[in-house]
Amino acid sequence: MGPILLAFALAALAWLLVVGDLVRRHRPAWHWYLVGYPATACRVVFTWRKVAMLNDLAVSRRPPRGLLGDLVVKGDPLRPVAPRVSFPRATRMGLTVIVRLHAGQTPATYLKAADAFVHAWKVHAVRVTSPERGLVLLTATATDPLERPGLATAPAELLSALIGVLESGGAWVMNLRLVPHWLIAGATRSGKSTLLARLITQLAEQPVALVGIDCKGGMELGLFAGRLSALATCRREAVAVLSALVVDMQDRMSACRSAGVRSIWELPEKLRPVPVVVIVDEIAELYLSDGTRESKAEADQCSTLLLRLAQLGAALGLHLVVAGQRVGSDLGPGVTALRAQLGGRICHRVNDPGTAEMTLGDLNKDAVAVAQSITAEERGVAVCTGPDGGWSRARSHLTPTQEAVAISRKCAAITPELPGLSRALEVLEGDEK
Repeated sequence: MGPILLAFALAALAWLLVVGDLVRRHRPAWHWYLVGYPATACRVVFTWRKVAMLNDLAVSRRPPRGLLGDLVVKGDPLRPVAPRVSFPRATRMGLTVIVRLHAGQTPATYLKAADAFVHAWKVHAVRVTSPERGLVLLTATATDPLERPGLATAPAELLSALIGVLESGGAWVMNLRLVPHWLIAGATRSGKSTLLARLITQLAEQPVALVGIDCKGGMELGLFAGRLSALATCRREAVAVLSALVVDMQDRMSACRSAGVRSIWELPEKLRPVPVVVIVDEIAELYLSDGTRESKAEADQCSTLLLRLAQLGAALGLHLVVAGQRVGSDLGPGVTALRAQLGGRICHRVNDPGTAEMTLGDLNKDAVAVAQSITAEERGVAVCTGPDGGWSRARSHLTPTQEAVAISRKCAAITPELPGLSRALEVLEGDEK
């Protein structure tokens, strides 16, 4: 009887292991709720006091008896008291814990202990935030959801693009109605071009005018020329296009003023001008100068025109998406002034700390550190800001170049005409001849 029971037990164990592995691979959320969460919650509960003591989160309370140094006269040692903590609450692929701070404590101490929580609880990452004064929220992520991101979904809206997936598992959406202007930084092969291709394909099917400025001869944005209402491939053309957009912006201002409204979205639909999204690839090419008077003048013009569009364009349906490998104050004060107007920020892997600092430093120092930790193998991974002012790690959906070009050609027939931009480029070509 004994060998039979042993064989049965081994068969049942093998079956459980096989089924568990299948569930883990095909239904990771189920596996987390059934197996991962209970085990991790136990680790949180049983290790909390020790982790708090080792990372200076516990506070010693003196007993009502005489003391000599740090010891009670009778020889009883002082007992550190760990902060009060809630029972771990399960999330889709992690858990959250609320900690009540001791008097005098700040969330900064818990930020320093984040790595200790990761190792003690055996999770992928722990995010430390403070939802209100006196409380700290610890959000643990069991595994990296960006290693195998699924296709997230989001409702289709005008000027809204589904870019990818957030580390929380939710949809990563760039909504230009909520955040009108964006700055995207990323080194070569970091995923910046893939993100721009994804953005263009998402906006291509919408009644939106897309304007490209690619001073690398149009090598990147030229692939989508069929869906672009205008494309500038050098700085002289960029000056002409931006100047025409500023003139168009003034016309929109006049229309709003005549109608007694403060934005084009308050105009009747028949009178509302088409929204315009200006996509600038490699912003540094617009600001760099070779020292000649003409080059300096062009750079100053680009700086002034971009800044005017960023300052005044949001309510008038003019939006900027500015991308570059390097964004630094060495490009001139115009870049710093422009950055202040670009509320949306996306930072992929970068080659220098200055670019990460320029992209995210004025919003959150922790986001800068996370962006600098992105490795070369994590293509498409970035740190992005949200409409609520927070930040998150995210990964853009891979859109092959052939697919992006095919979608652009398919939607070429709905490309809105911008007569002012076309005339500006025609005049420039005539002058050059």
